[in-house]
Amino acid sequence: MTATLTRAWEGLRWYLKEFTGEARWDDYLAHCAEHGHEPMSRRQFERERADAAEANPMSRCC
Repeated sequence: MTATLTRAWEGLRWYLKEFTGEARWDDYLAHCAEHGHEPMSRRQFERERADAAEANPMSRCC
């Protein structure tokens, strides 16, 4: 029973990280570590993501 709950929790946690974009931050940090780059601040990272999303809208309601 505990293993099932643990797997369910990990699955939910993974889904939420993907849905909210938190996984992109983790991927960015891993990329910087792999290539020896100094990562930008979380605030700057989110600002650049927001700017890119605004400049290249993927869908519109109208």
